[in-house]
Amino acid sequence: MNFVRVHPEGPLDDDDQMDDLSIRDRVPADLHHCISVLAEVHRWDRYPLNWPADPYEWLSPDNARHAWIAERGNTVVGHIALHHPAAATDPASPTSSASATSSASTTSPIRSTGPVAATVVEVSRLFVAPVARRLNAATRLLHHARQWAAEHQLDLTLEIVDEPRSAAAIALYERTGWRHTHTATADWTSPGGRPVRLRRYSFREQGVQTSQQS
Repeated sequence: MNFVRVHPEGPLDDDDQMDDLSIRDRVPADLHHCISVLAEVHRWDRYPLNWPADPYEWLSPDNARHAWIAERGNTVVGHIALHHPAAATDPASPTSSASATSSASTTSPIRSTGPVAATVVEVSRLFVAPVARRLNAATRLLHHARQWAAEHQLDLTLEIVDEPRSAAAIALYERTGWRHTHTATADWTSPGGRPVRLRRYSFREQGVQTSQQS
């Protein structure tokens, strides 16, 4: 059995083959199907690390900017979102009043205000159904989000759990232009109460960089 390594934004499958997969904007009616896929991913990969008390809120937090789904036929098989850097912890965080649990994709409690905040969004909630992991779905979702961010002149950030099982995802990010900026301890813990270390990455498309410097 082949397992795909998990990172805070879901499993990656860079070496898989493309198939009859399409990506479109997520609409409210998709949320129920997204949660079903998320529950399967949680059982398979322990992502989210802690199951959120309110999965709907976890998928649609107040700081959400845009979200997409991957479909095979009429079946939802993947999801990705872009969020504004949060001024407070993620709704799934144990330190948040919205929930008693957190996930490995919890955004950092970074307060972003002013001009810089308006030019940065965070990749989040990236997950792919186990049955679709030979379809290149995670890589295509990530590429789609990068294109959208570039069109809107936005830089990207993301977080990834700093542990051995993240090695494949870290390698993919680092060979595709993501830059490791720092590593820090999350303000939430694993299900067993252990501290969680997060690697922080940033990405800037060349066109965005040129536009901002001109």
